[in-house]
Amino acid sequence: MDIKDAQSIVDEWIKTVGVRYFNELTNTAILMEEVGEVARIMARRYGEQSEKESDKNKDLGDEMADVLFVLICLANQTGIDLSEAFVKNLEKKTMRDFDRHKNNPKLG
Repeated sequence: MDIKDAQSIVDEWIKTVGVRYFNELTNTAILMEEVGEVARIMARRYGEQSEKESDKNKDLGDEMADVLFVLICLANQTGIDLSEAFVKNLEKKTMRDFDRHKNNPKLG
């Protein structure tokens, strides 16, 4: 599935199962909550914090998908074509960082 398809699928899901989109501010808060859940797993599973028993069965992929879902909701609500935005963003990063990372001794 490509990003454009994902945006259409989420829009259809919202209209049929979710009834309507939460407003943009609510979805922004939900996005932050979902990112926090990913951060908690990352900090405890891959970082220096110890992982609690209650966190050991958390599915990182599922939490990342929650982030993606809400991000897609926000894109749909604000008229953003994420495919187009991603391509433009990658072009910007490529131009800006063409030599920067190659010449960074910390990354060698």
